[in-house]
Amino acid sequence: MRKLAMMLGATMLAGCIPSLDDATPTAPPPPPRAEERPAPPAMRGDLSPPASDAVSTLPAPRPSWETRPVTPDAREIPASTYVVQPGDSLRRVADRTGSGSEAIARANGLQPPFVIRVGQRLSIPAGRYHLVRSGETGIAIARAYGVEWSRIVDANALEEPYVLRAGQRVIIPGPASGEHTPSLADRAAAFSLDVDDILTGGEPALASNQAPARPAATPKRVLPPTAVVAAPARLRSGFVWPVDGRVVRRFGPGASGERNDGIKIAVPLATPVKAAADGVVAYVGDGIAALGGLVIVKHGDNWTSVYGHASKLLVQRGQSVKRGQTIALSGDTGFADRPEVHFELRRGRTPVDPQSQLPRK
Repeated sequence: MRKLAMMLGATMLAGCIPSLDDATPTAPPPPPRAEERPAPPAMRGDLSPPASDAVSTLPAPRPSWETRPVTPDAREIPASTYVVQPGDSLRRVADRTGSGSEAIARANGLQPPFVIRVGQRLSIPAGRYHLVRSGETGIAIARAYGVEWSRIVDANALEEPYVLRAGQRVIIPGPASGEHTPSLADRAAAFSLDVDDILTGGEPALASNQAPARPAATPKRVLPPTAVVAAPARLRSGFVWPVDGRVVRRFGPGASGERNDGIKIAVPLATPVKAAADGVVAYVGDGIAALGGLVIVKHGDNWTSVYGHASKLLVQRGQSVKRGQTIALSGDTGFADRPEVHFELRRGRTPVDPQSQLPRK
């Protein structure tokens, strides 16, 4: 009944968490809420489950979107026309006009390598442009402006691997039709985080000439939150079941209308949860309230797997994992009403029915 009560009025796949960003640059960030503080680290070799609802993690820094606040100082740029001068590049035109190079390219139908000619007249699209600084994440940018990150992704036509770069200018769309501009209090109370946000807006912006971090072989090597995790280029093998259990909820809409982007597999508490394929860990934590203890692994070819409701998380962000390797222990954390594993597969931003990709039992 405790779990059922928590589920009322909430979806299975999104949990609201307050923003940790403060729009005032001189104000210190608020202290973490009790439910956001890291749980005590798991004891190596101890496979006993923690207390119900607690999520045990290895020692690691908080995500970059919590540790690297963003100042909402976007510039409003009017529509104009620019005549290309000798020595201009598309990036230089963007710097001169305050627009974004990608937005200019789209507005003028320019294709890679984005060659422009002296005397060419370029349309400069109007918009509110945020200059991305090193280490900023899409999630933190979205929170700073009170705009859903998915809307910023769409407005800027961002694509895989969704890694921003320092010096890039992204368009910040205004409030949706009929909405008012939210206050700081509104943003803190209403902002939500979901799997799509983490996949598309969780990596910090690359600084000039900075390369993504090499995956770590073991959880002993902890990457800083400002390091960008490089996903594998290719999916090296097919997927296997993360646990051996009974599917108690299938992919798609549920009886009460809520959407399930994965499947729920009932298993005993503290069952080892296995990586479904080789990959690199993109996220470890409990930032999505509905899913509790959560691991997200990138596999290459735009494939991602998601493992929720864990009681113990046994890997680190940026760690390389092999198919069948134990990455967590099952639990009933988040909005689970029994010990179970929430399991998703995604191709790009699109959830795929896991049972269409897994071996038949």
